Amino acid sequence: MSFSSLGLRPELVRAVADKGYETPTPIQAQAIPLILDGRDLMGSAQTGTGKTAGFTLPILQRLNRPGGQRNNPRAVRALVIVPTRELAMQVNRSVEDYGRWMQLKSLAVFGGVNINPQKDRLARGVDFLVATPGRLLDLVNQRSVDLSRVEVLVLDEADRMLDMGFIRDIRKLLTYLPERKQTLLFSATFPEPIKQLADGLLNSPERVEIGRHNNTVESIQQVIHPVEKTRKRELLSMLIGSNDWRQVLVFGRTKHGANRLAKQLNADGIAATAIHGNKSQSARTEALAGFKSGKVRVLVATDIAARGLDIEQLPHVVNYELPQVAEDYVHRIGRTGRAGRGGQAISLVCGEESAQLRDIERFIKREIPRQVVSGFSSDLSVAAPAATAKANPKKRRRRSGSRRRIAA
Repeated sequence: MSFSSLGLRPELVRAVADKGYETPTPIQAQAIPLILDGRDLMGSAQTGTGKTAGFTLPILQRLNRPGGQRNNPRAVRALVIVPTRELAMQVNRSVEDYGRWMQLKSLAVFGGVNINPQKDRLARGVDFLVATPGRLLDLVNQRSVDLSRVEVLVLDEADRMLDMGFIRDIRKLLTYLPERKQTLLFSATFPEPIKQLADGLLNSPERVEIGRHNNTVESIQQVIHPVEKTRKRELLSMLIGSNDWRQVLVFGRTKHGANRLAKQLNADGIAATAIHGNKSQSARTEALAGFKSGKVRVLVATDIAARGLDIEQLPHVVNYELPQVAEDYVHRIGRTGRAGRGGQAISLVCGEESAQLRDIERFIKREIPRQVVSGFSSDLSVAAPAATAKANPKKRRRRSGSRRRIAA
C-alpha cells in the first residue's frame, strides 16, 4: 500500500516522501480514508505509530480543497486541542512539514509564553490551529480567535487532558464551535468521562484501534536492574559512562527530583538537563534542542513534560523511578522504539517499588526480565506497605476541576 492509494493529493504524497516515509502505518492506512470521507472517528494507538500524520494529512487535504478559502481572516478552519505545549509544537511541526507544498497557515498556541505574539499571528489569519486548552480559552475570552467556522476538531490524548483537569476547559471551548463539524478523538484509554464526552460530541463515529493500550512495542528491549534506592544515581552514571550512551531520556516522578538528578549527573561529568512544567517555555525548548543536537546527553523529565516529545531514533529510555500509574510506563518507554525502530527501556527498581513493578507487569501482561548489575542489587520480593498503598493499578490520579496552566 502507498500513500497515494489512500486518496491523498500529490502535494501531500510528495511531502511524505520528503520525510522518508514510503508506506503508511496501520493507523494511517485505516484512519486516513475514513477522515477523507468526512467520518467522525474515535482512535486508539500506541505511541510512535504515526497517529499525528494519520489525522494531519487528511485534514490538510480537506482545507486545501477548491473553494475552501476562509471569509473571516480570524476564523480557524481546523483545530487540534492537545494537553501539553511539547505536543502542540510537535503537531504543528507535522502540519508544517506535510503542508509545505500548500498555501495554508498553521500556528501552535500554549501557555508559559507571552500571549501577544500569538494574538498578532491569529489576527493575520490561521487555517490550522494547534492549542492547549488553557491558552486557547484565554484567546477566546479576549476575542482574539474565532472558532465559529471550525470544520474539523481533533481532541488528541483526551485521557491525558482528563488527568490534567482540562475537561472543564474543553467543555467551555466546545460552546464556541459550530454544531456541524467533523470530530476526531484520540485517547490511549476511554474512561467514563471520555466516553460521555464522545457520546455528546461525535456523530456515529468509526472506531480505529491499533494494538491494545497496555501493549508495549515489540521492538523495545525491556530490562529491570534491581538496585538500592540510595545507589540509583551511581548505577545510572555507571551505565551511561560504561556503555557510552550518547542520548538518554530519564524519567523521574517530581520536578524537584528531576532538577536534583540533572545536577548530580553534571557533577559526574555527564551533560544533563531537566525538563518539567515549572521550566519556562524558552528553557524547555533550549533543553530539548540541546538534547536533540547531542550537546546534552541526558534529558531528565517528568511524565507531563515528556508527553508529546518526538525524538527520532531515541535509543535509551530509563525509568529512574517507576510511575505510580502503571499505564504511564507504556507511555514512557514508547518514547523509544518509534516507527518500528529498536530501542532499550531500562528501569532502576528498588524494593520500595515492588508493588508498582507488579502492577506494571500485570498491566502489560508480561514479566520484564531482571538483570543484576555487578556490585548493585536489591530485594524486589517484598514491598514496603506505603508503596503497596500507592500502586493500585486501578487508582487514577486525583482529577481536579482546576486548571494546571503552568503545565500547558
